[in-house]
Amino acid sequence: MANETNKLVEVRDLQTYFYLYEGVVRAVDGVSYSINKGKSLGVIGESGCGKSVTAQSMMRIVPTPPAKEVGGEILLHLEKGTVDILKMTANSPEMRALRWKEISMVFQEPMTSFSPLFTIGNQITEAIRLHIPDLTKKEMRDRVIELLGKVGIPQPSRLIDVYPHQLSGGMRQRAMIAMALSCNPKLLIADEPTTALDVTIEAQILELIRSLQEEFGMALMYISHDLAVVSEMSDEIMIMYLGRIMEKATTDEVFNNPLHPYTQALWRSIPTIDGDIKRLNTISGMLPSPYTVHKGCPFFSRCEQRIPGLCDEAKPVVTEVTPTHTVSCFLYEKNAQVPMSANASTRVGTK
Repeated sequence: MANETNKLVEVRDLQTYFYLYEGVVRAVDGVSYSINKGKSLGVIGESGCGKSVTAQSMMRIVPTPPAKEVGGEILLHLEKGTVDILKMTANSPEMRALRWKEISMVFQEPMTSFSPLFTIGNQITEAIRLHIPDLTKKEMRDRVIELLGKVGIPQPSRLIDVYPHQLSGGMRQRAMIAMALSCNPKLLIADEPTTALDVTIEAQILELIRSLQEEFGMALMYISHDLAVVSEMSDEIMIMYLGRIMEKATTDEVFNNPLHPYTQALWRSIPTIDGDIKRLNTISGMLPSPYTVHKGCPFFSRCEQRIPGLCDEAKPVVTEVTPTHTVSCFLYEKNAQVPMSANASTRVGTK
């Protein structure tokens, strides 16, 4: 495992619930992971699996109410010491000092992330003013122009004074990245930053994020539905389903040896050039209701390797297959008790 001194963020048993009239949605239900300094973690899974809520909990920007972080720890290791983000009030001066300065975020849709009432230069300058107040107005403006140039915006000295609606989607996303980098954060969270962009612009934005991460030495948490993109952007990959982590490993291990049935199903759904493309492979069944409380594994109803009487009756523990590869599945638990009625082909240890 990674050296403890290399860890930047440690998330331990994080639980973030939404309390709605219809019931309680366990958006993040006992999630634990870490991100090392200068490294990248990719997070993938279906819509509603808790990817964005995990990141928003780290930033303490989950809408409350109806949401609430009900348990766990989010430890941020800084040079001045370790702080538990969940112990801070969301709007406290201590938490405001961490946002953008230590942890920043590139949101999914820049048109709704920027205020339409102010220029992009004004909004980026505000972040700098809050965290680097010693700079003069001219120094702040020069810094914003330099940042806009770094992210590939042409004529930054002119476009610093335009409003968000005057820029294309790709340019707005570049401006959003410039804002996220304005205070040299230790961790950059990219929440599906290329969803609204075409393929050509997407490739440019991904290359930009990679180069800036290397230049600034940041850690990166990249959230996406696209498995191919995550493989290019991440050192490690974490697969989530209904608020829980199904599998976590290095990128090579996840692609060369996917263990969890959910991970394997995701991989089969990717079309290949030499395969039959008349019909795409899908994951059988429907995503369960988010209000459902699962006694066993949440993927049980859709799993092709499920063990009735076991997978639906108890939650699997996290099993360490290799020092860098963990999976939450009874198929890899050595001491799991398989019912006698279970089919031999689905017993523990078979794949």
